[in-house]
Amino acid sequence: MLVGGIPLFLGGGAVSYVGWAIFGYGYTSANVSITNTVSNIGVVATDTAGVGTARSALAAAGFGGDKAIFGYGYTSTNVSITNLVSNIGVVATDTTAVGTARRLFAAAGFGGDRAIFGYGFTNIPTSLTNLVSNTGVVATDTAGVGTARYGPAAAGFGGDKAIFGYGGDSNGIRVSITNKVSNGGVVATDTTGVGTARDRLAATGFGGDKAIFGYGYSSNAASVVSITNTVDNTGVVATDTTGVGTARVDTAAASFGG
Repeated sequence: MLVGGIPLFLGGGAVSYVGWAIFGYGYTSANVSITNTVSNIGVVATDTAGVGTARSALAAAGFGGDKAIFGYGYTSTNVSITNLVSNIGVVATDTTAVGTARRLFAAAGFGGDRAIFGYGFTNIPTSLTNLVSNTGVVATDTAGVGTARYGPAAAGFGGDKAIFGYGGDSNGIRVSITNKVSNGGVVATDTTGVGTARDRLAATGFGGDKAIFGYGYSSNAASVVSITNTVDNTGVVATDTTGVGTARVDTAAASFGG
């Protein structure tokens, strides 16, 4: 059985999962503040409206077994707002002004009780990361680790690690760069040249010790692509697997069901 989304081992090695997921915020014909929770059988609840500042181009991560956090994004300007999520899917009101306001970045949960926001666009691409504690407190900026870029993706994997990958740099060139995150939140310097350069893709951890990047917009093909790259449990990104599923950009990805 389980409390708060954490799997507990039962007799005979079986694992039972009971947990939640949540979608939040975004853009319709205007920025919105809407959330939809997901049950442990995949049912998405109807809209819960009006919690926190309406915005788009933000990111979110689950952490701590039973918590999640939305952060940053764009209203009519870049903002530095975070909203903690309880273990029943309730989104807290705004916590403002922690870290540099930005959009088009990535976030990942890792280490069981931590999360990290990274990179993004202010009025230029940035190389900023902000660690999240196990209470949802966002640390001030850590600057200058890895190539400044926007439109990357990130995923937690291996229990205590995370990885940022790909994106567009300050010259507007799509890049194939990955940066591994240690179990203390330290972002490693660039690993370059693994897989097709692209941005506006998605990533997720899965299987306990793996992750995957997928889809996006490629400067090599000058088009949207259907490319995936798996990540092993040491953070090494595999070469391209092409042609699986419809090519597209601005996707999202998540693991579920253990």
